[in-house]
Amino acid sequence: MIDRLIQNNLAWSINRQKRDPDYFRRLAAQQAPEFLWIGCADSRVPANEIVGLDPGELFVHRNIANLAIPTDINFLSVLAFAVNALKVRHIIVCGHYGCGGIRAVLREEKHGIVDHWLEPVREVHRGHAGKLAAIGSPDDRANALCEYNVVRQVGNVAQTVTLRDAWARGQDVSVHGWIYGLSDGLVRDLDVTVTGPADRHNS
Repeated sequence: MIDRLIQNNLAWSINRQKRDPDYFRRLAAQQAPEFLWIGCADSRVPANEIVGLDPGELFVHRNIANLAIPTDINFLSVLAFAVNALKVRHIIVCGHYGCGGIRAVLREEKHGIVDHWLEPVREVHRGHAGKLAAIGSPDDRANALCEYNVVRQVGNVAQTVTLRDAWARGQDVSVHGWIYGLSDGLVRDLDVTVTGPADRHNS
């Protein structure tokens, strides 16, 4: 199984160089993406592929349930590097329908240490409990929570010191909230874009 991955890589490298002999030389020389993607670790959501971008064009941070936790040093470090060093212009928080982390919260499933990680999703769930309870279909309820979670994480990103400082010095950087459909491969804009400290959205 592992050997197959190495062979796949070799074929990919050869094919890429056939199409563009200078591709890897350019890629090694500089990383200059305009986008930071904060997405779910789910293997069915390949960030670069679903938005049609090549390696080097999308800086990616992924974790279970696409969380932007204000105390997570991993997330904060990626964000700071993307904004301060790479000067990305767009930060995309992209959740997806059918998210296992979201479903685990709704079903009150137990997954050990993952339960601690998902506490922010439980907080979002509590904040929208009434609206979610009014949704009859379990699938629709889960998808609604996926959307509410993205909105909350957009707010979390926008409230970080990194973003506040960037906006204070006039840096052009926006935070967007998207949701990806596993069943159709389409991204939907949730219309919660934040372009500066004055923007506010209910989360």
